[in-house]
Amino acid sequence: MGLLALAMAGFITVLTEALPAGLLPQIGAGLAVPESLAGQLVTIYALGSLISAIPLTAATQGVRRRTLLLAAILGFVVANTVTAISASYPLTLAARLIAGVSAGLLWALLVGYAARMVPEHQQGRAIAVAMVGIPLALSLGVPAGTFLGTAIGWRACFGVMSGLTLILVAWILLTVPDFPGQAGGRRHALRDVFALAGVRPVLFVTLAFVLAHNILYTYVAPFLAAGGMAERTDAVLLVFGAASLVGLWMVGALIDRHARALALLSTILFGLATLVFGLRGDPVAIYAAAAIWGLAYGGVPTLFQAALAKASGDAADLAQAMLVTVWNVAIAGGGIVGGLLLDRVGINAFAPVLLGLLVPTLIVIGAARQHGFPHTRP
Repeated sequence: MGLLALAMAGFITVLTEALPAGLLPQIGAGLAVPESLAGQLVTIYALGSLISAIPLTAATQGVRRRTLLLAAILGFVVANTVTAISASYPLTLAARLIAGVSAGLLWALLVGYAARMVPEHQQGRAIAVAMVGIPLALSLGVPAGTFLGTAIGWRACFGVMSGLTLILVAWILLTVPDFPGQAGGRRHALRDVFALAGVRPVLFVTLAFVLAHNILYTYVAPFLAAGGMAERTDAVLLVFGAASLVGLWMVGALIDRHARALALLSTILFGLATLVFGLRGDPVAIYAAAAIWGLAYGGVPTLFQAALAKASGDAADLAQAMLVTVWNVAIAGGGIVGGLLLDRVGINAFAPVLLGLLVPTLIVIGAARQHGFPHTRP
């Protein structure tokens, strides 16, 4: 139940981030701003995570873990409540910045917390359970939230999010154990954590893989439109989301014994999906490629976070803060790089660029056989 509480925290974090994307017309009308400005509610959330994860995590190394976890979660209560009642666009932006800061801290805590709750030989599976909120939020939560926001209003939708978060606070208090922070003499410097064997390969792989994913995910609609499937974007993304859940389940079942093989397989499968997408064949092939893509991506957050947790040992929280930063850079980079490719080169450039990122990813995973992505020892 404690691990599921962590999964619920991840679910609320992702849903808070992504919910405005499905409600832009209503939010824009409610705040009397154009949809382009309403869309910046997503941007500033990512910015909050990007700028806060490392400094906040470094500054709070000595704070007890459950206290810090609850502080991050209560940040969502404040942010979503203000968003629900605010009639001011600047105030709503400020609330979304607070939500992003809370998310940066929470993502840095979540993996290390899950790993400390179980014996070492079950840590990979525990992290997989804690991460299940991500694909659930993307595949089920965001469509459901969009429907609910349309039915009862976007403000009520954010109010419901605050209510769920308060329930989560009680859940954590009842089921999640507390752990001490780092003692003063054992706190880690950022440069020392970055220098640990295995940390840099995992961060590079995360950057390259997630950048490739977000180039495709952000611009999947024009990518599909070029193949005559513009009206089937929602169906393709549904296939992707369902396959992501299967991918996460497979990784959760096998990660403690076959983490290296799963990382290699995920990269190869994403490369295969990219090739099929690049050929832009008939709809059946596109749906198959979406399923392969989802299968490849579903367990990747768990794989990379678990690899970094093992590589960084008791500096896991600070290492995860680096990963949060790299992840958000890759998300922003996907939008920027994909937009430049679309405007200046055309949709045909997507597949070669994605493969150009995935090939080095595969090489680095293969080379990091001692540290980063090691062979599992009996």
